[in-house]
Amino acid sequence: MAGRFSAPAVPVAAKNLAPDTAGSDAGAPETADPASIAPGAAARPQDLAVLTRRADFLSANRGLRIARPGFVLLAYPNQGKGKRFGITVTKKIGNAVVRNRMKRRFRELLRDALPQEGLADHDHVLIGREGGIERDFGRLRQELTRALAKANAGEGDPPRRHPGKRRRK
Repeated sequence: MAGRFSAPAVPVAAKNLAPDTAGSDAGAPETADPASIAPGAAARPQDLAVLTRRADFLSANRGLRIARPGFVLLAYPNQGKGKRFGITVTKKIGNAVVRNRMKRRFRELLRDALPQEGLADHDHVLIGREGGIERDFGRLRQELTRALAKANAGEGDPPRRHPGKRRRK
């Protein structure tokens, strides 16, 4: 009787069925054809850091604010720490499954867009909005491209007005 973790009863086929030829690199690992790699997968540099400290998120709130239907982009200079990104989605948006799905989509958007279009030495924070839950991924990508272009030009949205705080005369 085969054990729970025993080898399979059927032998696994050999990877390379072609006979060895003289002078070939028989032991060398095969390299993937660049055309067969998914777009954007090979071009992802490792210089993107993730914001983890609350203070970094709070400081990003003092920077440029660009609102789009699916998200709000915050961009703030970080004194030469490179391109960094953070994602936040509040409980108001939905349950944990919805929030995590939204964060995964935002993470992929940022990893794809920031190396080419992001601001150098800035923190980029995406805040999820209800419009981004079921929004088409291509449309989100276009909105992020436009938001990053506005941030590069220094054109942020006007500051938010707080409805409960009125100025006294």
